[in-house]
Amino acid sequence: MILGKLHIMLKTLNKLFLDLKPQFEKGGKYQTLYPLYEAFDSFLFSTTKSTSSAPHVRDAVDLKRIMITVIIALIPCTLMALWNTGYQANQVLTEVGMMPEGWRGAIMQMIGVNPGSIISNMAHGALYFVPIYLVTVIAGSIWEALFNLIRGHEFSEAYLVTSLLLPLTLPPTIPLWQVAVGASFGVIFAKEVFGGVGKNFMNPALASRAFIYFAYPAQMTGDKVWTAVDGVSSATPLTALPQADPANPLANLDYSWFQAFIGTIPGSMGETSTLACLLGAALLLVTGIASWRIMLSMLIGAVITAICFNLVPEPANPLYALPVHYHLVFGGFAFGLVFMATDPVSAAQTQTGQWLYGILIGFLVIFIRVANPAYPESVMLAILLGNVFAPLFDYFVVRANIRRRIVRNG
Repeated sequence: MILGKLHIMLKTLNKLFLDLKPQFEKGGKYQTLYPLYEAFDSFLFSTTKSTSSAPHVRDAVDLKRIMITVIIALIPCTLMALWNTGYQANQVLTEVGMMPEGWRGAIMQMIGVNPGSIISNMAHGALYFVPIYLVTVIAGSIWEALFNLIRGHEFSEAYLVTSLLLPLTLPPTIPLWQVAVGASFGVIFAKEVFGGVGKNFMNPALASRAFIYFAYPAQMTGDKVWTAVDGVSSATPLTALPQADPANPLANLDYSWFQAFIGTIPGSMGETSTLACLLGAALLLVTGIASWRIMLSMLIGAVITAICFNLVPEPANPLYALPVHYHLVFGGFAFGLVFMATDPVSAAQTQTGQWLYGILIGFLVIFIRVANPAYPESVMLAILLGNVFAPLFDYFVVRANIRRRIVRNG
């Protein structure tokens, strides 16, 4: 009965949109607002557009379905972000016998601070994640709307993915105004200035994070930004390792490999769990949304580079001797491999180019992380550099194919 009423309501709403459509089309009274009309219409209903001449390609996959699939793949990381953010904070608060301050404290007073409670952890984590997510959505959507209205472009579902990716790469304590500034920078200078959706040469979410990282390093680095409790130091594995014994870097590490794999360690909210990233990777690979070549080549590049550093006889710092399998679960390696490096717009397009692109990123991740411990979260920089080289790889691959065809065909 409920489904029947919902069907009738959507049918009525669809008829209303169809009746209003001439008012927003070219020559209509509100033609300048067509991008807004189209955004709501395409979000609620399927497209009414169809090709009028050959070739006709029947395919159920369009941009909306691709973006929705990516969002579904991000659900495990999002749930883990909520739980682990709350878990890390509740654990510290329980140990010191404190309660959160401000409006979050008032809410947690009613729910209770208990690191053993899934509800308590999820609720506490949501009090940090949701505001960051909402600010990202609002700030970026304002700029998207402005540029689309000026250019007359249609709205794209792509920003729904960007607006979820960015919060997952940030610490829970990041000031909201910095989130707004970072999201604005990514949308404007990494996307819209190049023409909008499909024309950006680098990942907008990573560009936003890089801007925040270099513009406001005090809120993105150090030991006091990873746990959502004021004044509490909680180092991530990659920030703690440079102070370890070079001969045995894991001796005094507070976290096991399994904890890092599951994600019960401090870090950026959505990047700590390799397991959650693998669940998302499975969906993206089964549906063909992400390139397995990029994932595999990035993994190969990282493994080979880490092995080479392990072979150095007298390591300059403890990260040289860090076992390969630890590199793969520390930092944002898994998250970057699955969701960032495989961005279909900023990644390489040719098959050979994808292999080169992935290997370069994998190499740079380990090289920057080990050779310069000041930038332990090297995944961000490595993928952005990979984005810059991706068009070059594709160019040389295409030119090589053209030369081979010329030789073959005379």
